Amino acid sequence: MGDHQMTKGEEFERKAEKKATSWGLFGSKHEDAADLYQKAANSFKLAKSWDRAAMVNIKLANCNLKLGSKHEAASAYVDAAKCYKKTSPKQAISCLDQAVNTFLEISRFNMAARYCKEIGELYEKQENFDQAIVYFERSADLFQAEEVTTSANQCRLKVAQFSAQSGKYPKAIKIYEEIARHSLNNNLLKYGARGHLLNAGICQLCKGDVVAITNALEKYQDMDPTFSRTREYKLLADLATSVDEEDVAKFTAAIKEFDSMTHLDAWKTTLLLRVKETLKAKELEEDDLT
Repeated sequence: MGDHQMTKGEEFERKAEKKATSWGLFGSKHEDAADLYQKAANSFKLAKSWDRAAMVNIKLANCNLKLGSKHEAASAYVDAAKCYKKTSPKQAISCLDQAVNTFLEISRFNMAARYCKEIGELYEKQENFDQAIVYFERSADLFQAEEVTTSANQCRLKVAQFSAQSGKYPKAIKIYEEIARHSLNNNLLKYGARGHLLNAGICQLCKGDVVAITNALEKYQDMDPTFSRTREYKLLADLATSVDEEDVAKFTAAIKEFDSMTHLDAWKTTLLLRVKETLKAKELEEDDLT
């Protein structure tokens, strides 16, 4: 079946090229060419020839742009990206970027936001977190412009996560606190606020400023009067005390106690290990001085 579909695809593509470059009414010939490119792309997909399918979809997008059909062009770029995802994430990102820009030209912000997010996810898989941040931020802004706040906040949480990983703690703290504040004003999201405040608090600990940590805990209690009765608050308070006292054993015990009831994910564990290593280094410095 694959060889048969490849032959069909090549035939449709050849006819499309001929039609696009032939004499005739401009609109009519490009409409006919677009139809043939679509058939070629479908045949290459059935043959699992992903690169050929992607390249033909790009030709289809260009054909649609000549016809002034920008929505169809953007959709063709998305189809090309889907094919390239199987062979070349870099090319997939390039096609999605073109789709985003084309959707923006026709004010389809929701679609542009969706595919910006997809680019962010592809960069995340490649562990290119700086570029992931760029696209998740862009996606968040576009979702917010359309008042799709839940999707915007999902993207902003990704920005906070990667910002903290790369040591940009103030940026992460600002996002977590803003989303916690938003959650507290929504009965359906209220319970999740403590998790965002815990993440913000862990980022405060990473900064290593004991006064800032104490002030943050007071602010979080003002934001949510129930927070001081939560295990998340107790963990942050215990960790803040152990940082102030430069007590590694106390710090470790507080984490173990919390983790025995509520599992700490890899992100939190990584950041807390950074704080612990800093504490250990301080202990060694003091031992060297005595």
